[in-house]
Amino acid sequence: MSSISSNPIESLSTGFIYNLELFALTLLLALPLGLIIMFFTTSKFKPLAWVSKVFVWIIRGTPLMLQLFVVLYAPGLLFEIPMSNRFTAAVIAFVINYACYFSEIYRGGIESIPKGQYEAGQVLGMTRSQIFFKIILLQVIKRIIPPMGNEVITLVKDTSLSRIIGIAEIIMCAERFTKQGLIWPLFSTGLYFLLFNGILTILFGFIEKKMDYFRA
Repeated sequence: MSSISSNPIESLSTGFIYNLELFALTLLLALPLGLIIMFFTTSKFKPLAWVSKVFVWIIRGTPLMLQLFVVLYAPGLLFEIPMSNRFTAAVIAFVINYACYFSEIYRGGIESIPKGQYEAGQVLGMTRSQIFFKIILLQVIKRIIPPMGNEVITLVKDTSLSRIIGIAEIIMCAERFTKQGLIWPLFSTGLYFLLFNGILTILFGFIEKKMDYFRA
């Protein structure tokens, strides 16, 4: 946990860097992990699919705040291997949580494609990989962009939960100034989130327009 600057703007900006680092690492690791979990949950090997579905159900059905505590304290309590780095614990908890949500978005996108398109590709003599990459994939990407955008924006805001395990993110920094009698730093944290989420909203809107080649 870093020291807090006496300058409110400097302190808030430094704290927001923790939010951005947690956001970036979660997105970088959760996107591919979610794809792997999706393949597990849709596997024809029933035991693997069942275990994966139960795992996703547990993660999606419990609060992220609780998962942060579990990741931070469970290794030490159960295996006597304490988690030495709180930021690492936050990254692990966030990655697991969001990977499960992303896996369901992937699954929904793939299952939304009509089976007739797979059959049409087979009639044309295309292989499974050709059907997936040339016909299915681009349509899936287009369909999952809106829900994926919502989850990414939610992730930005959820990074503030990391303060409960001692990460000096922006809201924790603002709270320390509130104890000193300054209230405006706490409210100004909203400007940081609004600005960053505004940029993401414009970015996802641009991506949706760029991928408007499918009308189906």
